[in-house]
Amino acid sequence: MEYNIHDAKSNLSKLIIQAIEGKEVVISKAGNPVVKLVRITSDKKKNREIGIYQGKTKISKEFFEPLSNEEISGFIS
Repeated sequence: MEYNIHDAKSNLSKLIIQAIEGKEVVISKAGNPVVKLVRITSDKKKNREIGIYQGKTKISKEFFEPLSNEEISGFIS
C-alpha cells in the first residue's frame, strides 16, 4: 500500500501494524516513493537455555564462609 506523507503521519500506528503483519507499506512525497516500512527481525535467540552449566561447576563450602577482617579491609580502601 502506498501513502502520502500527510496520511502516513495521521495513521502511523496503523501503518506500523501493517508492516508487522508483512504487508508492504510505502510512503511517498509528491507522488514519488521515498520510504518503505518493513518489520525488523531479530537474530537473537528468544529463549535462553536454562541450566546449561548444571553439573559442570562446583562451589566449595569455603565460598560461603564469612570473609576475614583483612579481606574486607581490602575492599574498603
